[in-house]
Amino acid sequence: MNLISQQKGICKQYGADFIDSPRELKVGISDNVKTGVQPIHALRHFPRGDTTGWYIWAGEYSEAPDFFKPLHVEHLDKWCPQILPFFRLDCRLTVFNSSRW
Repeated sequence: MNLISQQKGICKQYGADFIDSPRELKVGISDNVKTGVQPIHALRHFPRGDTTGWYIWAGEYSEAPDFFKPLHVEHLDKWCPQILPFFRLDCRLTVFNSSRW
């Protein structure tokens, strides 16, 4: 099954709309996601400007102003490929925890 089919299936499973996240847009991501810290969390706000609305972090959340770094969607497969099947879910402020993936 290809990634788009997986994404559509997950959206259907959760009764969510399938929302595009173009590769040239950005997510907010914490540096520790790439280091393998667990669990991974992902929260989607409404897209705005050049962002998808996604914020992805590992372990504990931080209020630090530099906690999230901008990352183009096209690089997400190198940082956090496990989020990709969920990446088209709509903006319902949904949180995922990788310990359940």
